[in-house]
Amino acid sequence: MLKIKTDVIVRILLEIAILALIVGAPDLAFAQAGAGSSGPFATGLTSMQTTLFAWLTPLAVILVMALGALAMANRMSWGWCIAAILGIVIAFGATQIVTWIRGMFAV
Repeated sequence: MLKIKTDVIVRILLEIAILALIVGAPDLAFAQAGAGSSGPFATGLTSMQTTLFAWLTPLAVILVMALGALAMANRMSWGWCIAAILGIVIAFGATQIVTWIRGMFAV
């Protein structure tokens, strides 16, 4: 005869209840308050993005100058150059990339 312990049954029922709560209340899982929300989290992220761009802009310029100097001296692997350029494109084009991807999926 199959014998199931009580704690296993309670655990299964608890998991089913949690799953039903998650499926039944999807509004609790949304991470944003809607388009155009300007809460403290969005304000903080915008401030962080502005500060990060202020720091990254001169670093990107110095990196491109260093890569140019290494290329002139023939001391550079082109893999490093491509990786640096891709990093700059991703760092400064993140907002446009996200907008483009959201547009593809109509979000």
